[in-house]
Amino acid sequence: MISNQQVEGLMAGSGNVLGPNGDKIGSVGTFYLDDQTNEPAWVTVNTGLFGTNESFVPLSEATVEGVDVLVPYSKDEVKNSPQVESDGSISPEEEVTLYRYYGFTYDDGSADTSTMGAGTGTMTDRSTDTGVGSGIGDDSDITRSGVGTSSGNASGTVGRDTSGPTTDDAMTRSEEQIDVGTQTRQTGKARLRKYVVTENVTTQVPVSHEEVRVEREPITDSNVDSALSGPELSEEEHEVTLHAEEPVVEKKTVPVERVRLDTETVTDTESVTEEVSKEQIETDVDGTTRRSGRSGTDGSGSSGSGR
Repeated sequence: MISNQQVEGLMAGSGNVLGPNGDKIGSVGTFYLDDQTNEPAWVTVNTGLFGTNESFVPLSEATVEGVDVLVPYSKDEVKNSPQVESDGSISPEEEVTLYRYYGFTYDDGSADTSTMGAGTGTMTDRSTDTGVGSGIGDDSDITRSGVGTSSGNASGTVGRDTSGPTTDDAMTRSEEQIDVGTQTRQTGKARLRKYVVTENVTTQVPVSHEEVRVEREPITDSNVDSALSGPELSEEEHEVTLHAEEPVVEKKTVPVERVRLDTETVTDTESVTEEVSKEQIETDVDGTTRRSGRSGTDGSGSSGSGR
């Protein structure tokens, strides 16, 4: 069970409601107190985009860790709970519906429990029957006079904007703030595809060839014998073989590079516009009205009944 002193710290810390494994269910909204005991009985959880949905969670088994509230319920259980308007009080019928959803049975000793008034009843743990939540212990009962904040009026509720013997002398001005995050989504796929193309390649290749050249030498003492051998007059024929180089093309396949896909993160900015509401406080002294956009100290959390 959470104490009133802990509630004050939780309101100032703007914490979250966490599930059994520390999973975030939503941000802490409003605390609701029991009419008779003046102890914290319920807390609303802001869920959905920008906290647009509020769900009620019982505090019978809640604990505090820093500025966070730990409850034995999953996020789906809380989001699927009966929707009750967070308007400053919980009616007896609404509280019975919520307790039954979270695994408690209501027994006031009569045969018909659906027409409970503001009498004294008992919320009994029935975790062994439903498996939803665990009540407040194996053999414990929660005795609630008037079924929590059951009367439907604001006279017994401690609220930020409620005047009465249980409130202080200050008024809290609240305003909505946006909490913008990011989520990753798939935008497309990139693929590597290999195919064959044909192109003409021109290159310069040096080639050589032989040409005929006639050489003449005079008769000298060194070659006269060769010149006078054979008949004086005759017909003869000499030939030489000419050679030339020509290009020969041979193709071979060789690896030239490795190609792969990779990704890089590019950071950009986008503008997000959301409508928010805030409270204004005005002072009326002797018919003169002065308005103030901000009070000296700003409270945190949502406005409404409770701390």
